[in-house]
Amino acid sequence: MNFAAWEPIYERILEDFGFDRSGDEEAARFLSLLLTRENTASLSELKDTISGKPVLVCGNAPGLRNELSKINLSAFVIIAADGAAAVLMDMGRVPEVICTDLDGNSEADIEKEILACTQGSIVLIHAHGDNMDKLEKYVPGFKRFIATTQARPFDKVYNFGGFSDGDRCVFVARDFGAKSVMLAGFDFEDPDVNPIKKKKLKWAKELIGISGI
Repeated sequence: MNFAAWEPIYERILEDFGFDRSGDEEAARFLSLLLTRENTASLSELKDTISGKPVLVCGNAPGLRNELSKINLSAFVIIAADGAAAVLMDMGRVPEVICTDLDGNSEADIEKEILACTQGSIVLIHAHGDNMDKLEKYVPGFKRFIATTQARPFDKVYNFGGFSDGDRCVFVARDFGAKSVMLAGFDFEDPDVNPIKKKKLKWAKELIGISGI
């Protein structure tokens, strides 16, 4: 998504949550310092993986595993949101792409994301104001990744649109030319989440609508 189109949406999100844009910008700068020629995946590889192909975007709702058991996973390029990658790995399916901010997972789940990376997954690691400690701890374990931000992009830190891991996956699928996008593991009306998560789900539903899939 063009940042000029994204920025007004981003400002609305910041206002709604009371978040500070400067924190996102600081985290993005920090993540950029962790990029090296050796650990940076290319956008052309990401495009080749997604463009013209049917994509299954996996969120991490509690019903994900049950939904996946009813889908022919081999028919799709899979983009997994954060903890959904661990579910897929447990089922023996390495996702082609993972979008993660590293802060919604257990350490065991992050280890599975690192394992997926060694087995071919392209990982998009997202920086925001609340996860700098996780970036510092876990990013060195990823041997091939793309850095993302929800603030203004710069250098090799990109903004494809989206706010939470699940809706960012959808924006990535759209921006890189997926033939079609199917969702699994999304429960926008989950009654068992806390108020902040409920608000994030509300935004995810709106943003996925905006994405135009």
